[in-house]
Amino acid sequence: MTDVPPAPRSTDSAAASPAPPAEPPVQAVVLAGGQGSRLRPYTDDRPKPMVEIPGTGTPIIGHQLAWLAAEGVTDAVVSCGHLAGVLQEWLAGADLPLRVTTVVEDEPLGRGGALKYAARHLPDPEAPWYATNGDVWTRFPLREMAAFHTERGATATLALARPRIPWGVVETNEFGQVLDFIEAPPSPYPVNAGVYVFGPGFAALLPDVGDHERTTFPRLARERRLAGFPLPQGAYWRAIDTAKDLAEAARDLAARSGP
Repeated sequence: MTDVPPAPRSTDSAAASPAPPAEPPVQAVVLAGGQGSRLRPYTDDRPKPMVEIPGTGTPIIGHQLAWLAAEGVTDAVVSCGHLAGVLQEWLAGADLPLRVTTVVEDEPLGRGGALKYAARHLPDPEAPWYATNGDVWTRFPLREMAAFHTERGATATLALARPRIPWGVVETNEFGQVLDFIEAPPSPYPVNAGVYVFGPGFAALLPDVGDHERTTFPRLARERRLAGFPLPQGAYWRAIDTAKDLAEAARDLAARSGP
């Protein structure tokens, strides 16, 4: 690329053209090594991301990869662990909308270590990348999250969800009088939604073994280099941790597909 000579001084008040927006990531890591002990018996013979969403005939990771591809991702690295061969066999035989590489941990590395190991196999380790936990079923505009990440100059950005509280709550006034009963309202506090945008230098900050949420994230938060992207209104998000989550995901799907 040739250097552009500086523009001559001018009395014209026209402002300089803004820099073009950064391109969103086109590569991603999926953490798919979880055992899913709370999803048994569904996970007796398969890793957690291979559990099918009822009514779709597709495992969780299939939905994730389709979503990533729809958001412009062309390459994904899938980090395997528990029953890795089952996942690798499915990926090898599936008609996938993007290129997929699998990596297998020789020994448990923790989520942070798994991210670091998988990131080494990205097509361009010097470019930004997405990451997602392998048990998340969601749909929201990743490109908007990437733009949010860039605008804030963050090293890492995590998506923030407000899942519904699994109990009914009671609303009272200052006198302790009950005003209303609210069934399963959204949480007043955001939670880590398990979807991330990472800058080029992030992988070097990860532990070789351990959990990034206990090491890297707190450090970045203290340095104000960690951003949180609230999921847009109406975006769908659900973590599939238990059989109850699967059943509720099936009900959500039926409700969205109904008349």
